[in-house]
Amino acid sequence: MAGGSGGMSLPERAKRGKISKRKKKKRIGFHLDMTPLVDITFLLLTFFMFTTTMAAPQVMEMSIPPELLLNVEVKESELMTITVRGDGKIFWNIGTDEPEVVELKKLRELAERENLKPTVRNKLITSLKVSPEASYGLVVNILDELNLAEVKITEVIGTEKDEEGNPMKRKRKFTLANFTPDDAKLIGEDTLKLGGRK
Repeated sequence: MAGGSGGMSLPERAKRGKISKRKKKKRIGFHLDMTPLVDITFLLLTFFMFTTTMAAPQVMEMSIPPELLLNVEVKESELMTITVRGDGKIFWNIGTDEPEVVELKKLRELAERENLKPTVRNKLITSLKVSPEASYGLVVNILDELNLAEVKITEVIGTEKDEEGNPMKRKRKFTLANFTPDDAKLIGEDTLKLGGRK
């Protein structure tokens, strides 16, 4: 037969709706042992637990000396008070002077200027008084500004010599003082509580 296959008949391919003459292969059943995979999973889990850095809580560490109920005499000219009102306004004064408003961004410049005055250099005490109504974030920002001011203050004082001819060391004096009703009255905190807040 021309174009034939030598008299051999090939099995027909499976067509739609028709049964194929090709023999189906039998599936051989197999079993997958999952025990080693469980062991590997636990090993990986343990590995990542021990190698991952645990997120430490963001806490601002502050060393505060023990509270002593002692009357310490301080010169008025050597005491700078920073008072924070409940609405976020910041006031400052030297000794018993009238408190003046200062912006947060100007606080660093103020601290540098007052600490580097020749009459109170390395002697000025900074006292921080905060109203219970003030926000915690504002207090942290104030402390940051005062700490940044210390860079320039320490640098300038370090260029001077002490009595022995050695570079002078910075003696920082800082305290957190109680916010009293007198302080509230002095900066108008009591007026805000009576409904005079703008």
